[in-house]
Amino acid sequence: MKTTLLIIFGLLIVSCSKNPESYIEHVQGYWEIEEVTMADGSKKQYTFNEVIDYISVNDSLKGFRKKLKPGINDTYYTSGDAESIELKVEDNKLNIYYTTPYANWKETVLEATPDQLRVINEYDKIYLYKRYESIKLDLGE
Repeated sequence: MKTTLLIIFGLLIVSCSKNPESYIEHVQGYWEIEEVTMADGSKKQYTFNEVIDYISVNDSLKGFRKKLKPGINDTYYTSGDAESIELKVEDNKLNIYYTTPYANWKETVLEATPDQLRVINEYDKIYLYKRYESIKLDLGE
């Protein structure tokens, strides 16, 4: 009886654990920072963002992240600079590796859903992003 309960409990834990590969489909898109949790537990809220992140990933799990300044009716302004990224599933985690001419770093995806993205960086800062919704105005005359 104990053995059966242990097996059932073990299967339950394994089946409820999050599969990092399921996060991949949700990483791509337009994101704005909602809050940052610092390593000491303090939080910084972002109620307005002048700049948002656009993440693009191809089938080989490579792509880029670009900072954009949103306009109205799905227009965006950018400097043209982008960070190369590569997604890798390692040790049951989804990691994003960033590369620029000046630096390389890694972030680990803690959660990715259609509406939220949570990542942690090497300084133990947790970034919570929400899916960006563009500003739409009826400019009809």
